[in-house]
This record gives sequence, structure tokens and C-alpha cells, in this order.
Amino acid sequence: MSRRCELTGIGPMVGHNVSHSNIKTKRRFLPALSPVTLQSDSLGQTFKLRISNAALRTLDYKGGLDVFLLGSKDELLSPRALKIKRQVKAKAATQAAAA
Repeated sequence: MSRRCELTGIGPMVGHNVSHSNIKTKRRFLPALSPVTLQSDSLGQTFKLRISNAALRTLDYKGGLDVFLLGSKDELLSPRALKIKRQVKAKAATQAAAA
């Protein structure tokens, strides 16, 4: 399983450990990922995703999974998140047509 957030696409970064004597050695900065269960309001389902803690705070700020997915770019989303986004869009289109 890759160390990549399913919603924001954030992954490992590289940098240096710098010692007191200024010797630089390569290291990886891994994202803080958490397995969470998120509720979709429009679909009425729960989804298990592995997302970063920053993405979880952004979800709370934006107002939920549906709003976040509809506002995010398709290139950043994982295939599972993209499938959920398509379902949410389809549900929103059917509700708009019914109203």
C-alpha cells in the first residue's frame, strides 16, 4: 500500500537530516495518514479511506465528504475517491432533475 493520501494526493517528500557538524544525509518525510470512516450525506453510505490528518481537518472545515469531493480536482484523487465522486455527482444530478 502506498503512502499517499486518497483525497489530497500528498505523498512522501525527501529532504536532509542535518547534524550539528552540518553533515547532510538523505531522509524521507512521510505524511501522517490515518484510516478513517467517512459518511457521505447524499449517498447515505460510509466509506473507509486512508487520508492525511490535514485532509481530515479540511473535510471538517469544508463541511463534509461530498462538498470536498465536488470541489477537488480529479487528478489528485485516488481511483476509489474518484468513484465516490462520480456517484455523488450522479446523485446530485438526479436530485436536481427531480426538483
